[in-house]
Amino acid sequence: MRGLSFRTIILTAIGASLALTGCSQNDNKETVSAEAKAQAIQLNYWTPFSGGDNLFMTEMVDQFNQEHDDIQVVQMNSRLDDYYSRLRTAILSGNAPDVAIIHASSLPQFVQNDYVEDLSEPAEEVGLDWNVYNKSVMKAALFQGKPYAVPLDTHVLVMYYNKTFLEQAGVLDDQGKPAIEGGETGFTKFLTTIKQAVPSDIAPLAQPSTRIDSVWLWWSLYNQIQGGGKFYNEDSTKAVFNNPAALKALSYVEGLYKSKLIPPNIPDAFKLFNEGKAAVLISGVWATGALEKNEQLNFGVVPLPTIYEKPAAWADSHTLTIPAQHEMTPEKREAAMTFMKWLAEHGAKWAEAGHVPSVSAILDTDAFKALDYRSDYAEAANAVAFWPKHTKQHSLIEVIIRQFERMIYGQQTPEQALQATEAQINLELSK
Repeated sequence: MRGLSFRTIILTAIGASLALTGCSQNDNKETVSAEAKAQAIQLNYWTPFSGGDNLFMTEMVDQFNQEHDDIQVVQMNSRLDDYYSRLRTAILSGNAPDVAIIHASSLPQFVQNDYVEDLSEPAEEVGLDWNVYNKSVMKAALFQGKPYAVPLDTHVLVMYYNKTFLEQAGVLDDQGKPAIEGGETGFTKFLTTIKQAVPSDIAPLAQPSTRIDSVWLWWSLYNQIQGGGKFYNEDSTKAVFNNPAALKALSYVEGLYKSKLIPPNIPDAFKLFNEGKAAVLISGVWATGALEKNEQLNFGVVPLPTIYEKPAAWADSHTLTIPAQHEMTPEKREAAMTFMKWLAEHGAKWAEAGHVPSVSAILDTDAFKALDYRSDYAEAANAVAFWPKHTKQHSLIEVIIRQFERMIYGQQTPEQALQATEAQINLELSK
């Protein structure tokens, strides 16, 4: 140690000691954190998400786990095709998850069969205020005045448009939004003008010839008509949509296919629009997150045009529920509510997938406003047309799809489609 002063030696020793102490403290913190997570309440969380929805939800779960040492969430994702049958089986066998996503349209069956818990008291314990949620989506979570789910979002039907094609057709206004005159005539003129201006291989409006899209469009337009939107009679024992308003809306939808403003035999409308082969696409807000990844696509999005007397568009909602279980401790139930409340409050992140957050105040945050496109259609969540609350609603929609497909392929008229659909649904309701 020649050449080193006694003071230098002492300072060096102290520094080394402090460094070791610091390392020891950091190691202790990491050990404590690891031990805390090991002892944390574990929640099993089931979702039916795919694509971008699944990626964003996984990020949110990871963030929650990082912020909460005392609660750790394990997410399990399933295909939507068999998600609900698996969830029902798990509940009946006593192997239900602690938290599960259920669409608002599927919630009635789970509530009626006591498959999900009433959240009134658990919400109070974690300070959840039901008034913070969008009023329209909150109605979908209430049954006989009691809340059975925490709304996560509204996913509503909107209109995407290719700015290049619309500019070419001269149907963009000064703000770069579609310039559409009112009524059926106005929307038909809008699409016809596009058809005449763009190459012949470009679809003026992309909609599949099969699947549920035509049903969503019909339900939206039917609800835009004053006095329309009725599906069942007062006690929900019979279908009553074979009426002039429903026929008016369906005849217009059929006319779009018949005139080839919607070209025939489109298998994948989203793919067509994403590849720049369609001028307009009517689809759900979930398409936003995927479309904006295409840097070559110059597109915009607006609420579904109001063709009739009032704005309305088909919508559904992802809701968070606690499946009914015989053995769930109060601590785990509180942890589940904490997680559900947290997810809804972090809706700006979920909005990145394209959905409209359920917590109304999020729409005014900088995080939400910083997202492109979302603010352009967020207002659509205030004029939504959910399916009626009926335990058989999900299966009855399949009946409508099959009859509407026959109409689109020219096998029956709109009048015949409504008659056949109503008759078949009433037969199902009588069973």
